[in-house]
Amino acid sequence: QVHLVESGGGLVQPGGSLRLSCAASGIIFSANVMEWYRQARGKQRELVATITSGGTTNYADSVKGRFTISRDNAENTVYLQMNSLQPEDTAVYYCVLGRHYWGQGTQVTVSS
Repeated sequence: QVHLVESGGGLVQPGGSLRLSCAASGIIFSANVMEWYRQARGKQRELVATITSGGTTNYADSVKGRFTISRDNAENTVYLQMNSLQPEDTAVYYCVLGRHYWGQGTQVTVSS
């Protein structure tokens, strides 16, 4: 059984930072692409960042230079470091393994 457990979301002030984590089990983590999606209230879900099994990364234009995706294969965990957060980053963030398995989502709220 594949499980993805997310953590790290919460409330942060504009300009602040959060680090999201997603730990996987029940699958060969190192062989899979990992992605972070987000869905803001009233908007469609959108791809935020991707990291391949080889370590290649890609980002949405809206987060380039502010967000960093990384992975620790020894811990079966993917991270999303989010800096310079702004209110428009407010959304539920999801990790996705192998473009198939989804985490439960974690709320990120950026507000003063």
